[in-house]
Amino acid sequence: MELHTLRSFVEIARSGNMTRAAQALHLSQPTLSKQMKELEAELGKKLFRRTSAGLSLTEEGAFLRRRAEDLLEMAERTEADFRALDELAGGEVRIGCAESYQIQYLARTIRRFRTRHPLFRYHLTSGNTEQVTERLDRGLIDFAVIVQPPNLDRYNSLAIPEADTWGLVLRREDPLARKTAIRVEDLAGLQLICSAQGMRWDIPRWCGELADTLNLSGTVNLAYNGSVFVREGLGYLLTFDHLVDTGPGSDLCFRPLDPVLETRMYVIWKKYQVLSPIAQRLLEALKKDLAQT
Repeated sequence: MELHTLRSFVEIARSGNMTRAAQALHLSQPTLSKQMKELEAELGKKLFRRTSAGLSLTEEGAFLRRRAEDLLEMAERTEADFRALDELAGGEVRIGCAESYQIQYLARTIRRFRTRHPLFRYHLTSGNTEQVTERLDRGLIDFAVIVQPPNLDRYNSLAIPEADTWGLVLRREDPLARKTAIRVEDLAGLQLICSAQGMRWDIPRWCGELADTLNLSGTVNLAYNGSVFVREGLGYLLTFDHLVDTGPGSDLCFRPLDPVLETRMYVIWKKYQVLSPIAQRLLEALKKDLAQT
């Protein structure tokens, strides 16, 4: 199975049309058809089915597409890392980040780092801890920034010095907004929106078994999207401070939980992972900055 064949397969899967894929790849349609027939023969599975709308993937084809996209991304990363070996001024690093105001520490380090490495480029993807650690495990990112204590058997880690504070985002006109802090009894009967990770791990740390009595009406992994639902009257958002605009001009406000609930953040990377030169330099800069903080 060769990379150029996988690129052809992915292009067909994306376009759903052999002719358009051949044009995009600058190949003749017979050549492309032959590649796919040889790929199906090699795998012993049918990858495409013809429909009135064009080509669609079989179940086996959908599985191969996921794997092929990962392999192509890894190949592109490897090529970029080798190109950067002699480029002391630059290179690329991929980071998966949970949503947190404490990302400011990473941003500050990168801002200073770019003054010494002007050709440095970073690629951030967002997701919950499970999503970004999965990408780290698959080798698709160099570092993950998570809001959950890391598994030290699998990862090296750096702790971010500050913690995120949990609270409730609600409409400013809501009677509950008159309170300066929110206790668990205040949440009784409310339609609550929260990240699945937060409801599973953090909220039980705050209210213990009473977490089972809370009415979780929906989950989100981005606080901004949750705030839109709050604004539309769909409930109340349990989230970190600073993730949603709740300033004086906003129709939303933030009230911290009582007792205070905080969550720490960690930068992690796989144990025994061989980092690219630019990723290693960024890690050293981050260690230095966090130690000074």
